Amino acid sequence: MPTGSQIKALVFDFDGLILETETADYQSWSEIYRQHGCELPHSRWLDSIGREAGWFDALGHLESLVGTPFDREGVRKRREKRWIELLAELDVMAGVRDYISEGRRLGLLLAIASSSPRAFVTQQLDRLGLGTVWEAVVCREDAALAKPAPDLYLRAIDLLKVAPQEALALEDSPNGIAAAKTAGLWAVVVPNPLTEGGDLSRADCRISSCAELSLVELIDRIG
Repeated sequence: MPTGSQIKALVFDFDGLILETETADYQSWSEIYRQHGCELPHSRWLDSIGREAGWFDALGHLESLVGTPFDREGVRKRREKRWIELLAELDVMAGVRDYISEGRRLGLLLAIASSSPRAFVTQQLDRLGLGTVWEAVVCREDAALAKPAPDLYLRAIDLLKVAPQEALALEDSPNGIAAAKTAGLWAVVVPNPLTEGGDLSRADCRISSCAELSLVELIDRIG
């Protein structure tokens, strides 16, 4: 069990943990599906959360449901425009800024491990004013495999030069928790509305948001 002195690093997921991009992504696709008289199954979407982009081909799946040809490029552009609109309305999720500042005060190293492309993650971090607070930002291009494989977390702790048991991962999805635990990190799950119904049992601790506990209280709870 970890203690405050044993934890040396925090490794944050990005999508759904720092910024609730996942609901915006799902909403934008759901709107497109409904425009074509279809529904996007939550279960299909949940399986893709935490994985690399393109794991679930939403456009191809919609095409299979519709059964007749449509303007794929036009649909893709409309969906992306709507997603960007939704993203622009989002701010950092509750308590995350506090964990970052408290982690700094405690002398912890800070990193991100995300299955998303670097260009997207860094763009959003800069927009949120969080582009320069990290010792390492590990994205899809930086590892052989995305989550649920452990590669992203292993790369993050290698860059931070800490042992797995000295790092605490903050995640929101079953795939993210699987990646962190397989890499040997402690893992806290902070589910969002899309992931709260998934199997999150491998996490060492579950909290409703990063505002529920201070960072010190969180580490104590794991211990």
